[in-house]
Formats: sequence, C-alpha cells, structure tokens
Amino acid sequence: MKVLYMTGYKAFEFGIFKNDHEAVKYIKKAMKQRLLPLVEDGLEWVIISGQLGTELWGAEVVFELQEEFHQLKLGVLTPFLKQEESWNETNQEFYRSILARADFVESIFNKPYEGPEQLKIKNRYMVHKSDAMLIIFEAEKEGSARYPYFEAMKKAETQPYPIFQINFDDLQSAAEEASWSEE
Repeated sequence: MKVLYMTGYKAFEFGIFKNDHEAVKYIKKAMKQRLLPLVEDGLEWVIISGQLGTELWGAEVVFELQEEFHQLKLGVLTPFLKQEESWNETNQEFYRSILARADFVESIFNKPYEGPEQLKIKNRYMVHKSDAMLIIFEAEKEGSARYPYFEAMKKAETQPYPIFQINFDDLQSAAEEASWSEE
C-alpha cells in the first residue's frame, strides 16, 4: 500500500471547538496507533482534503511520524480553492500551518465553492487516488464521515480496498490507555 486516504468526522461533529481540547490528544493517539503499522509496512503517502477535525489532526500525526519515517509524505488535496475562507482566524492559521508543512498541496477544483457536487466528486476522487482508507467513523452516528465511507465501500466491492476504521470504542480505549500511563 502506497497511498492512504485519512478522514473522519469534522471537529464540531465531535463537539470540539478548540484544537487544544483534551479529547484531541486521544483522537490523535488512536490515529497514530492505526497509522504506525502501515507506515512500518512501507506506507508512502497520507492524503487528506484539509477538513477541520480528523483530517488536520491526522496531519499533525503524520508530521510526528515523519521524524522517524522520512519516506512518509502528506498530500493535501482540497476540494476547492479558499475552503478556509469562512473559518475563524484561529482555524485559518491552523489550516495554513498544515499546508505549509505538507509535501504536496493542490485543489481538485481550481475555483471556489460552487455547490455540494464538488464535495461528492472530492470523496470519489480521494478514494480513487488511494489504496486504502483510515477513517474515524461510527455507523450509528450521523455526520459527514459517512459520505467518504460509503464511497470507499463501493470501491471495496469491486477491488481490494482496505478500510481501517476507528470507532468510538477505539477512541475510548485510547483515552483509557493514556490515563493509565499518566497515573
């Protein structure tokens, strides 16, 4: 596997409105636990679309892993230009800091947001350009993560396309492990 599409819920879907929220470290811990064996097996690229939440936190995990695994690269394929335009200044700065450190940045549509069709095409594109998916997703929970998940499921029906899922039990386990190690 060379390219992994990493995605999941947006920050507000977790009820998180600041990147220094306590839960973010547990989300990142769970992501790192899933990513590490893939990187050790030779994963070369992680691609994201730059959404606030899972994707940008995952980018930070990739940056941590790059310190030891120099072959690992981060690609940010935004769905359209200026996706951060309506975000608050703190989120815009966080987003720009991720883009500045990414190994590759490109927009799928070289124009600003025009409609939801761009997001559907983005999901299809990201799944098509990757060999597997790492997603924070819970089937019983509504949210934006279901769209790339179902796109990945469609691809997996016709060809090998592993979907590495992190659910809320996994996040809870990561939090419990962290609290044990802090004691």
